[in-house]
Amino acid sequence: MKIGALKEVTADESRVAMTPDSAVQLQKLGHSCVIEAGAGQAAGFSDDSYRKAGVEVLANAKAVMAAADVVVKVRPPLPKEVAGLRANQTLISFFYPAQNKDLLEAAKDKGANVIAMDMVPRISRAQKMDALSSMANIAGYRAVIEAGANFGRFFTGQVTAAGKVPPAKVLVIGAGVAGLAAIGTATSLGAITYAFDVRPEVAEQIESMGAEFVYLDFAENQTDGAATGGYAAPSSPEFRDAQLKKFREMAPDIDIVITTALIPGRDAPKLWLEDMVAMMKPGSVVVDLAAERGGNCDLTVPDQKVVSPNGVTIVGYTDFPSRMAAQSSTLYSTNIRHMLTDLTPKKDGVIDHNMEDDVIRGATVTKEGAITFPPPPPKVAAIAAQKPKEKPKELTPEERRAQETAAFKAQTRQQVTMLAIGGALILLAGLYAPASFMSHFIVFVLSCFVGFQVIWNVSHSLHTPLMAVTNAISSIIILGALMQIGSASWLVVVLAALSVFMAGINIFGGFLVTRRMLAMFQKS
Repeated sequence: MKIGALKEVTADESRVAMTPDSAVQLQKLGHSCVIEAGAGQAAGFSDDSYRKAGVEVLANAKAVMAAADVVVKVRPPLPKEVAGLRANQTLISFFYPAQNKDLLEAAKDKGANVIAMDMVPRISRAQKMDALSSMANIAGYRAVIEAGANFGRFFTGQVTAAGKVPPAKVLVIGAGVAGLAAIGTATSLGAITYAFDVRPEVAEQIESMGAEFVYLDFAENQTDGAATGGYAAPSSPEFRDAQLKKFREMAPDIDIVITTALIPGRDAPKLWLEDMVAMMKPGSVVVDLAAERGGNCDLTVPDQKVVSPNGVTIVGYTDFPSRMAAQSSTLYSTNIRHMLTDLTPKKDGVIDHNMEDDVIRGATVTKEGAITFPPPPPKVAAIAAQKPKEKPKELTPEERRAQETAAFKAQTRQQVTMLAIGGALILLAGLYAPASFMSHFIVFVLSCFVGFQVIWNVSHSLHTPLMAVTNAISSIIILGALMQIGSASWLVVVLAALSVFMAGINIFGGFLVTRRMLAMFQKS
């Protein structure tokens, strides 16, 4: 099959669906590759770099559409691009079928097979094809960079000779892939980061990244992300009121707000209202990653940066991944390549559009003149439902003191009991055992006590060399063997000689092992 990549015609779109590296991997599957001239130029990939990778560069989109069996692109196709498809030709791109029903009907009428990368089910096996997540990851990172470019201070706090600089306070609303990427970036830059999400299972993820999860004083149980494919579900009016109340409390202290909240198939919910913007300090920044779907902020204008009357900058760009086109193209083309790997199971260049496969079936929206959207739910849950773990209760000084006293008493009782049992056993042995046994037994008990005290106070990392030395020292029994080696009985002489031989191995081997082990702790 020929895989053809088109140049993106949407304004300000710099990404490309095929890179030279991904083309090499596609050729290993048995396919050949073609690309429209200049398709990768905006992302930093020249036509010559494609030619060196074995890709045929064609003059225009019409030539690519005519030559390719599988057409790959980034943005949803324009009506004229759908009109150029032919029967049984496959298109792989973002498509958003719920919002583009006219395109869906047009693709069905053409008899084309359309695979929507935005419809890849969020199951473990499909993570390598999850283009929404890979683009959201870049958008979250870029959002923090854009916020920093429009923010007049450092992210991290500093104490300098010229004065003290307080750290920036960042609030991330929505802890999906984009939100977590923003949290990680803001935290690494030194900001004090807060994050909120309606899904309770993400609280631990947020805290593990060094941010503080914003809890609401609200008793309602929220829908677990596993029930909604990993996405947030619509909230009740009562929960929304509690949520907005919390945001109003935080607004005067927050320097940067990054909103990422989206609900599949709906307009973006309004979470950062005009009155909250008015409460923020002049110079603060709001970056709205949901601008393409109406925005989470009341003042967001898609594709523009506006400044509120009180001096707050609201960034509503919709092309964050495109602003890092080289990285975005590399990740997206890898997602495409993995999809084609699943479509070419035998690696013989033959596409097998297996509708029994959960991933392929979930992403396919039209096939052979029929609309296959919406897909059936995947057989595997998106994520395992988790209940948030309760934080350990912090003890008061009185409770801590009572706990320590109880532990000390329990340990004392255990030790006294053991000493009483040991003393009783020794007393019984003294009453019934012969005197010669008791003299040896006392030496044995004392040696065990001394040995225990010596070993117990040694660092764990030195246990092996210490045991090797004590092993060597314990071979003092060689003296007994040497005394018996001159015996008149040949059997005693043989046994004594064997004892000398084995004890010698113990002595010399113990010291050699010790020397080698101690050398591991020395700097060369």
